Amino acid sequence: MKIAVIGQSLFGQEVYCHLRKEGHDVVGVFTVPDKDGKADPLGLEAEKDGVPVFKLSRWRVKGQTLPDVVAKYQALGAELNVLPFCSQFIPMEVINAPHHGSIIYHPSLLPRHRGASAINWTLIHGDKKGGFTIFWADDGLDTGDLLLQKECEILPDDTVSTLYNRFLFPEGIKGMVQAVRLIAEGKAPRLPQPEEGATYEGIQKKETAKINWEQPAEAIHNWIRGNDKVPGAWTEACGQKLTFFNSTLNTTGLVPEGENLPIPGAHRPGIVTKAGLLLFGNDDRMLLVKNIQLEDGKMIPASHFFNGADSSALELTEEELVIAEAVRSAWKRILPNVLEVEDSTDFFKSGAASVDVVRLGLVEEVKELCDGLELENEDIYMATTFGDFIQLLVRKLRGDDKDNKCIIDYVEKAVNKLTLRMPHQLFIGGMFVGAEGAKTYETINPTDGSVIC
Repeated sequence: MKIAVIGQSLFGQEVYCHLRKEGHDVVGVFTVPDKDGKADPLGLEAEKDGVPVFKLSRWRVKGQTLPDVVAKYQALGAELNVLPFCSQFIPMEVINAPHHGSIIYHPSLLPRHRGASAINWTLIHGDKKGGFTIFWADDGLDTGDLLLQKECEILPDDTVSTLYNRFLFPEGIKGMVQAVRLIAEGKAPRLPQPEEGATYEGIQKKETAKINWEQPAEAIHNWIRGNDKVPGAWTEACGQKLTFFNSTLNTTGLVPEGENLPIPGAHRPGIVTKAGLLLFGNDDRMLLVKNIQLEDGKMIPASHFFNGADSSALELTEEELVIAEAVRSAWKRILPNVLEVEDSTDFFKSGAASVDVVRLGLVEEVKELCDGLELENEDIYMATTFGDFIQLLVRKLRGDDKDNKCIIDYVEKAVNKLTLRMPHQLFIGGMFVGAEGAKTYETINPTDGSVIC
């Protein structure tokens, strides 16, 4: 089929690539303009393939569709519009133009959680099941007939990022490809959305993400994880705005001992412990927050909140200086508008986004430079300036970042310059047992290769 792809982001890019692999003719891509000198991944990929790319800041002015934009679209002769991730309102003249109409991806089980922040609200409401919907576009907001839905389990500590990366992103790409295949085969259903169970929630922004402390601990936990990482659940304490990340209700064995953190409006003061920041709901139950972002944007372990600034900067060896310069080159590649990456250069304030951490390989590139050093995406958020990141990296290389390291007996295997370790202690009584909650899992018995059920 001749397809027009309308949207943006890495999700849009992946859908585009998979549709071309399926043999479809993508006749044009409509995406957003470059931001801070960086092209959107979808448009960038299409340009490499020689596919016509239209970077539109808007389709309408004062409610009126721009005729020249519609003319450019109509000249392509698309038989189907595919909207994998689209933040713009597309005129109905375009939505209804193709023979097969238009299909849209939405990250919730419609009709529940209509609106632009569906993933956030899935978690904020504490839903046990989540998923995505591919539906036929109409003139309503996420109200079109259903084509395909897939659901998944919501884990107790899932965040917007983990749910998206674990299921909504990879399975959503497959779902879009499957939906187009059904349309091409003439087998795509059109099931009217039921009105029963329909909800609509507004877009989550920083100003709306303030924590309401007059709630049980579980509701506060859901609010924090439902805004993690964007836009970030926050409160006012110690004269500044603090944003909380990495929340859990699993506080088994934690003793509420440490330094009190008074929080205006909270049922009880928070307590900074070695494990993180303990918070309390109005039901006196506890939740634990592991990371705090300060008002200046710096992310710190919650357990370090009262430690103050670390003024003991490490002096780098010649070998470490070589690594630092290689990392500097990686930053330059991702931050094309920065003339010189200095110690004070902030990764995110200079134009990078979470996609540059998660999908475009900064962490993987640094791990490669450091011969498989254990480095997590979270480390970029914990040290956002170049100087802080190099200090964090060097401490990891020297092994100075490990506090009270637990000695565990591992089985080790080297794979792709990484050392994989399986602790013997977690294989108990013929079952793999989770480190938290003692949950057992179906998996492979390492002693004989059999499947454990």
